[in-house]
Amino acid sequence: MRLSRYFLPVLKEAPSDAQIVSHQLMLRAGMIRQEAAGIYAWLPLGLRVLNKIEQIVREEMDRAGAIELLMPTIQLADLWRESGRYDDYGDEMLRITDRHKRELLFGPTAEEVVTDIFRASIKSYKDLPKNLYNIQWKFRDERRPRFGVMRGREFFMKDAYSFDLDAEGARKSYNRMFVAYLNLFARMGLKAVPMRADTGPIGGDLSHEFIVLAETGESAVFCHKDLVEMPAPGPDLDWINGDLQPLVNQRTALYAATEEMHDEAAFNALPEDDRLSARGIEVGHIFSFGTKYSEPMKATVQGPDGQQVPVQMGSYGVGVSRLLGAIIEASHDEGGIIWPESVAPFDVGIVNMRQGDAACDEVCDKAYAALKAAGKDVLYDDTDARGGAKFATMDLIGLPWQLIVGPKGVAEGVVELKNRKTGERQSASLDAVLEQLVKGKTA
Repeated sequence: MRLSRYFLPVLKEAPSDAQIVSHQLMLRAGMIRQEAAGIYAWLPLGLRVLNKIEQIVREEMDRAGAIELLMPTIQLADLWRESGRYDDYGDEMLRITDRHKRELLFGPTAEEVVTDIFRASIKSYKDLPKNLYNIQWKFRDERRPRFGVMRGREFFMKDAYSFDLDAEGARKSYNRMFVAYLNLFARMGLKAVPMRADTGPIGGDLSHEFIVLAETGESAVFCHKDLVEMPAPGPDLDWINGDLQPLVNQRTALYAATEEMHDEAAFNALPEDDRLSARGIEVGHIFSFGTKYSEPMKATVQGPDGQQVPVQMGSYGVGVSRLLGAIIEASHDEGGIIWPESVAPFDVGIVNMRQGDAACDEVCDKAYAALKAAGKDVLYDDTDARGGAKFATMDLIGLPWQLIVGPKGVAEGVVELKNRKTGERQSASLDAVLEQLVKGKTA
């Protein structure tokens, strides 16, 4: 993409009401624009990152055996009355009445809808287990929306729902999502720690939040320091028939809890060097809640003995839009965002230091064509802005690599490659730099 043709409305200063780094940088980098309190338009740069995060989430859900569907944003109030949650959910639910006086709502979550879909189609234990997931916009009418996409009213979310015959099967489904979450966050360059958590209005008796540690985190968290450095399990697992319990036990055996679930005595019993107290950002939340929804909504299957059994259920959420803010909070510097390569809006930014100079233009055009042909996402700054402004923009939007072409280097037969994360620069021939970028030898 040539910057001269792109839509990138960067700002020199963040609006005064942007309180945290991720909100400030997303506004300054032209990723989002506020349309109303807690409601944002996603501009092209932000949408590119959102799409890449969504795809990673989708791939890891598919790998773990979940099946994607798309549920509506507008839901029937009567379904929520069946579960008993319509009156209990509170003011965060946006209630709507259509022209026929039917009561509807803008879904804050989808347990009722997916249970209705399940009960209409699955009748036998032989069709279990099932895990259905949905990546869709949700709405919760936060009393005080703040911190940009971290606590907005409209948000993009992956929510998965498991259905099993018994508690043993439900635990296996829970474990699959637990492990899948470790992998998907690691692919985004995040160290997410699973922590025992309150089940809240979702219900149930087993729940973990996945927390990214960041100085600007919204809440206090407490854990054994080994959890932060523990590597993700990786994709090469038997997701269907394998026993994932040891991988879950490896993490849940160590102390980790959010502020609401914190046990000061248990935490202080750890050796002092093993204790880590920090701030954290929730990026995922998983629940196992048994028959909380299946019993009142009569979601049953015929068991092996011929009797009707309410299915055991769980739900598993990832804040896809929230993850952009979390990644920025965990990865930025005074110059702007530092995107992990897996979710960066563009892989490489080409900076033409003297647009209109025939030699510089020729080298930039060659690099642009070669990188695009190799399947790289490239943003080519072909504007006539000054060099300092170009560098500032590239640092602000956080592309992993900057390929810098100037008249002096061109005359000497070299270009410059800058690593955004480390700030390191190297000069080499264009062919050598292209080989590095295309073949991944830049690590």
